[in-house]
Amino acid sequence: MTALTKPQPDGTADPSSEHAPGASLHFPVIDWFDEHARDLPWRRPEAGAWGVMVSEFMLQQTPVNRVLPVYEQWLARWPRPADLAAEAPGEAVRAWGRLGYPRRALRLHGAAAAITERHGGDVPADHAQLLALPGIGEYTAAAVASFAYGQRHAVLDTNVRRVFARAVTGVQYPPNATTAAERRLARALLPEDEGTAARWAAASMELGALVCTAKNESCHRCPIAAQCAWRLADKPAHDGPPRRGQTYAGTDRQVRGRLLAVLRETHGPVPQAALDRVWQEPVQRARALDGLVADGLVEPLPGGLYRLPLT
Repeated sequence: MTALTKPQPDGTADPSSEHAPGASLHFPVIDWFDEHARDLPWRRPEAGAWGVMVSEFMLQQTPVNRVLPVYEQWLARWPRPADLAAEAPGEAVRAWGRLGYPRRALRLHGAAAAITERHGGDVPADHAQLLALPGIGEYTAAAVASFAYGQRHAVLDTNVRRVFARAVTGVQYPPNATTAAERRLARALLPEDEGTAARWAAASMELGALVCTAKNESCHRCPIAAQCAWRLADKPAHDGPPRRGQTYAGTDRQVRGRLLAVLRETHGPVPQAALDRVWQEPVQRARALDGLVADGLVEPLPGGLYRLPLT
């Protein structure tokens, strides 16, 4: 971890000093992270920027324990972006397995192809170049630049937003969608030192994942509990819009998952009759299949056949 330097050359206070916004949070959270961070493969030096990028795609709305086996198989098969880019997009969908939200597999394949074509197969370090890759938004670009290259960016995932909402804003949960106010707060809380800012990004995310959880938070294990605005206010209950629940059973997502499972398990075209057997309700089944085709996850062929995409 990069050490924090208190004085600036011009004699002014360093923004990561004890007088800066968030400075009282930085040191205890980073120290906690140094002691309690999970040993995850994408955090190891050998993962490289590509390993970090793959993990960020897979971890969106998916817990670590489900990602780990797929991640390891993915990197064993495609250790560099060019290896993935050389395969058909459908192979990425097949290898994605049951992680859910399989459009992420297509987006990752598209990003790998662009990295191969534009950057000689190396994940770019420049934030703007990362953001210009297909399938990569502000969060993923900031995460890769920060976690892979040690740069200073605000990395705002659900866990970080919850930590900031409680510790600084004094509310139980952040808004359903990230707001401009949250982005301003995240930037204000960034340490000025680049390496420390990258460490802070990882540490605040881990704190939200392990301690400041959505339910059953462990305040007794939190390194900043003594200064948490929400805790000091006696944990007022959430009074904003209802939090979105994650439903699955009976939804189009479930139908799509079952249709894709048949296509993943079959190497070659699949007849319509085989897909019809996975879901009894014909209107919902047709809607789900049409959605998969529209999303580029399934390719229709003459004669009522379907397959994972080849191009």
